[in-house]
Amino acid sequence: MAQINKANEYFNTKLYTGNGSTQAVTGVNFQPDWTWIKCRNDSQEPRLVDSVRGTTKYLDASLAIAELTDTNILTSFDTDGFTLGDDAISNLNGNTHASWNWLAGGTASSNTDGTITSSVSANTTSGFSVVTWTGTGANATIGHGISTPQMIILKNRDSAENWIVGHNSNGWTKYQSLNLSDSVSTASNIWQNTAPTSSVFSIGDSGKVNGSGNGIVAYCFAEKKGFSKFGSYVGNGDASNNTFVYTGFKPSFLIIKDTATNSWIMKDNKMNPYNATYDNFLLPDLANAESSGTYKVCDFLSNGFKIGDTNSNYGGSGRTYIYMAFAENPLVGTNNIPATAR
Repeated sequence: MAQINKANEYFNTKLYTGNGSTQAVTGVNFQPDWTWIKCRNDSQEPRLVDSVRGTTKYLDASLAIAELTDTNILTSFDTDGFTLGDDAISNLNGNTHASWNWLAGGTASSNTDGTITSSVSANTTSGFSVVTWTGTGANATIGHGISTPQMIILKNRDSAENWIVGHNSNGWTKYQSLNLSDSVSTASNIWQNTAPTSSVFSIGDSGKVNGSGNGIVAYCFAEKKGFSKFGSYVGNGDASNNTFVYTGFKPSFLIIKDTATNSWIMKDNKMNPYNATYDNFLLPDLANAESSGTYKVCDFLSNGFKIGDTNSNYGGSGRTYIYMAFAENPLVGTNNIPATAR
């Protein structure tokens, strides 16, 4: 199995400032297949664009709305990043933005592993795929193109349904919604109470995941040693010595969600280049601007992250949290960059 020597060849955060016109954002280090954009200094909804649905289509991570078309948001995926149009949300002159970029497999291929044929752009080395299909309204399986997913982020593109997130630590009888601060819900018609396999994941007859005649997209993540980790932890409520979470690498990107009612938390090593008294972070389920100077989410350490305070969004006593994390420097392969704390 191929090892990842440089994490930024598969995932990378790129910060930029809008110019109100067209703009080539470079320095991503690869041609992305999925880009997630969020304004940092103003209250604006996040935009999600992928190469399988096409650059004229976007989804909003904070709302249940169907897919929308706009030719002025992200106009092309390029060899070292992407080009923006003059959209006032993703490229308003003077506004600061974060973009999170993943490499899949480029042009999608037909996948017949499941009972529904899917279109899949997959990167088996990094364990990430973009998957689309047309819903049937009946129980089905979907081919995903990677090793067994630990996390799936899914959206009905044609209907105002909530986002659906499945996570191995919650189990596949349960789900949460990316656009909501909701607690874990149980439903047999989402994942059919069936964990993903190395070839397919299961979906039920819910309109959220398989509405008849509706286009659906799923972003699938398989864990790769030294590069990505999808797990859970329990906060201990100790402001000075809260929970340490071992990932096996120095994180560059982290999303945390309380399994009870609280917002999702998103943090990266570009908004927070050093561990400090307070963190800069964003909320995927809200249009809010970046939070800073108030809370301490966590420190990024050489082999994991340590929760910084007792806020119930990420560090409450006895509360269980799921997370997804990607590495800054993998601790496998031939990487010679030391994984130091910050």
